[in-house]
Formats: sequence, C-alpha cells, structure tokens
Amino acid sequence: MATQKKSNGFQKKEPKIIKKDEFIENETESLDTQSESLDTIYEGVKNINANKTMAKDNTWEIKDRTYYLKGIVPLTFTLNSKHTLRYPLLWFDDQSGNQKELRYATNQNSPFVEDQKGQVTLGHIIFKDGVLTVPKEKQNLQKLLSLYHPARNKKYAEFNPIAQAEDDLDFIELEVQALNSALEMDIDQAEAIIRVQVGSRVSKMSSKEIRRDLLLMARKNPHLFLELANDDNVQLRNVAIVAAENNIIVLSQDQRTFTWGENGRKLMTVPFDENPYSAMAAFFKTDEGVQVYKSIEKRLK
Repeated sequence: MATQKKSNGFQKKEPKIIKKDEFIENETESLDTQSESLDTIYEGVKNINANKTMAKDNTWEIKDRTYYLKGIVPLTFTLNSKHTLRYPLLWFDDQSGNQKELRYATNQNSPFVEDQKGQVTLGHIIFKDGVLTVPKEKQNLQKLLSLYHPARNKKYAEFNPIAQAEDDLDFIELEVQALNSALEMDIDQAEAIIRVQVGSRVSKMSSKEIRRDLLLMARKNPHLFLELANDDNVQLRNVAIVAAENNIIVLSQDQRTFTWGENGRKLMTVPFDENPYSAMAAFFKTDEGVQVYKSIEKRLK
C-alpha cells in the first residue's frame, strides 16, 4: 500500500532566478530614481539661494549715489576695477563658500566675471577731488562700489545723508552744551582754558577778549573745550602760572624748585622730566598743597 506524504500546510517556494539583463535594468532604474531625488534637492537649494539673493536685491534702492575718499585726498585717484595678482579684486560669497572675481565692465549688468558674457568693455573708476558720483543708470558700478569692492569703508565710503545728519545733530548738541558752559564759566576758569590755547599772552588780554576767545573755542572745538572745562588740573595749573607771574611763588632757573616769593622758603621739588606747573597742580591736591593753594588764592584776590 503506497504511503502518502502528509502536508504541513506550507508550500515550499522555488527560488526566483533573476536574469542578468533584468538585474541590470532594475539597478539602473534605482540609480535613476536616486539621481532624480538628488536633482530635486539641488534645485531646492538653488531656489533657496536665489530667493535670498532676490530678497537682498529687493532692499537695493535705484538712485544716484556719491562716494568719497577717506584720509588724505589727492586731486585724482583711480580705484582698481579688475582682478590682478598685485591688486586682487575678489568677493567672498558666504552662501556658496567661494570667492568670486570682480570686474567693472561698462557693457555688462553684473560686476561678477562669471556672470559677464561676450566681449567686455573695461571701465575706470576715478575719484576727482576725493569724490565720485555714479548715476542710477550705472547699476553694475554702484553695486560693485556699494556692496562688493574690498576697499569699501577702507579707502572710500558711500555718502549717507541720514548718517551725516545724525553726525551733524550730535555735533550741534555738543556745540550747544559747550557754549552754555562757556557762558556760565567764571573768568578765572576761562583764563585757565584760554591759556592752554595762547599761553602767557592771556595775561595781557582783557576779560572781554578772554570771553570772546572762549566762546569761539567752544563753537569750533566743543569736544576739546568740554574736556578742558572738566579737567581740574587745567585750573590748578593756571593758578600756579598766575602766581609765578605775580611773584607769589618763584620757579628756580633750572625749573626744579618752587619757593615762596617773599622769603624764599622752599615749597616743593619738581620731579625729573615733568612740567613744573603740572607738578605744582598735582602738589595742590596733597594735604600740604591744599594750604599753599588757599594761601595763593587769597593773595591773588
């Protein structure tokens, strides 16, 4: 009697044999799919960068622009307008991580060499009397100077009327503060400040002349005026000078010793390599010097 094999419910599957041509075709399709995915990612990144550039361009205002040289201004100055080994003209692109070569071509819309097509006509960038005005029609030159040129804010800068107005306002406010201080200043302090400017000639000036020069100084150089007005040493140094001019105190010929004019008693020794009146101003701040200063003030009055 024939024995029948019992089935366990599972059928044994025969292994699928893939032909060589079929395998190559499947792998090719897989690689094509991956390539399409990479292309999609690349295009996405490219679009993002393009949007960033577009956003940057949207902030650009089309108008006439003026540029000025910084520092010493010659009659004419030619700024480099193309890249050379001696004078590099490159701009680093943060987005791509690459350096881009710059060139001013009058018949091109872009200052980047890689974006310029066909035959180019090179142009010169010349400042006359320290100033260069670029009309709005020359957008390539404006963008080269305002955005990309490595000498921007070093050798030259773009004139900004708003920033200039802010600087002017700050100076005017400082000038008003200095003039108010000059009007309220007593004559002794005014004399001390003017002495810094004109020296011993102030002793022969009238009080009106001193006040006139004081106001002129406050208007022309308010920053220096306020510094001197807030410097105690200026006033103390002036007291020492006036006292010496009136023989209340005497400075020796070698400018090393101060003595009383009446009795020749020594007041102080001037430290080596120091201005004698600056040394006396510092001496007035000591315990002993305070009494000397009060005594000199009484005698001057």
